[in-house]
Amino acid sequence: MSVSAYFSRDYAEARRKFLDAAAGAGARIAHHACPAQGPGGEALFTDTAWIGPAEAESVLVTVSATHGVEGFCGSGVQVGWFEAGPHKDMPPGTALLAIHAINPHGFAWLRRVTEDNVDLNRNFVDHGQPYPLNAGYEELHEAICPTEWDDATIAATREVFAAYTAAHGTRALQSAISAGQYSHADGLFFGGNAPTWPRTTLLAIAAAQLGRARRVAVVDYHTGLGPRGHGERICVHRPDSDGLARAGDWYDEDITSPYLGSSSSVELHGVNLDGIEAALPHAQVTSVALEYGTLPTEEVKLALRADNWLHVHGDPASAKGRGIKAQIREAFYQDADDWKRMIWERGIETQRMALKGLNES
Repeated sequence: MSVSAYFSRDYAEARRKFLDAAAGAGARIAHHACPAQGPGGEALFTDTAWIGPAEAESVLVTVSATHGVEGFCGSGVQVGWFEAGPHKDMPPGTALLAIHAINPHGFAWLRRVTEDNVDLNRNFVDHGQPYPLNAGYEELHEAICPTEWDDATIAATREVFAAYTAAHGTRALQSAISAGQYSHADGLFFGGNAPTWPRTTLLAIAAAQLGRARRVAVVDYHTGLGPRGHGERICVHRPDSDGLARAGDWYDEDITSPYLGSSSSVELHGVNLDGIEAALPHAQVTSVALEYGTLPTEEVKLALRADNWLHVHGDPASAKGRGIKAQIREAFYQDADDWKRMIWERGIETQRMALKGLNES
């Protein structure tokens, strides 16, 4: 079977392929119904598939669609893992937990965010404590999320960003826009003011299925940063931590760290990998976000801003809306055979290295 066949055109097809492939591999499957609906009023689900001993102490966890529209990538690897047979070569006593479409609303609607306009990968903060302040975002919010979306507005806001960059630097602009913010519910990279349904569901899955685990590897699939098709292994374990050292050993030092300035990502607030680790105090957790590039960074940011404008001020059913949806899909999913092969090869390599690391720890 061609690698491209593991990937899908939309959320519904991805879910069908995942459930069929997991069932065909003999996995134990569970379903979690999302309270939100798809664009056609259809039901949405996060699904899980477990293959391996129920009592396994070493577990590889894969996660797709943390950022909804990015789900095409991770889903394709998850489907292929069952279809192509790598699950048959897992070390004895080891299990795989595949979490498919943890943000099904974003996947179905071609949005990066949840039904609450929340970036799930900024939502894992303590909502009972004061939120991190992103002063740069506060300064730039009106330029990042203008009320009009046309060529003149885009050009004007580009000048605002250029001035900010001249004053503070490129990295500071990236951090201002994308590190996360908690004061503008209609804005970009909003971390929310309460736990979202996907966050609650992810932690419930971890509690229910990873209670026996003593060693856990997590691979969380993302797209939109870095060179086209390259899978950057971003490690959010803190500097000098055992987790960072283990990840370096497991992946032959082919990892990057936002905290050490070696990653295409800046430091973020409230990431899901930190949330998973905190939920498993009994286990040794080693995590990476596998980030694949698509389009140049400026085009990706433009697509995100356009999509935010569309859902706050525009009409998704309009011709302009359909154009923006095509734009954001292209920014996070390259529907091209060569890109899919790169995603597949790096994903399978990473999962196999994680399994090896789990069984040598």
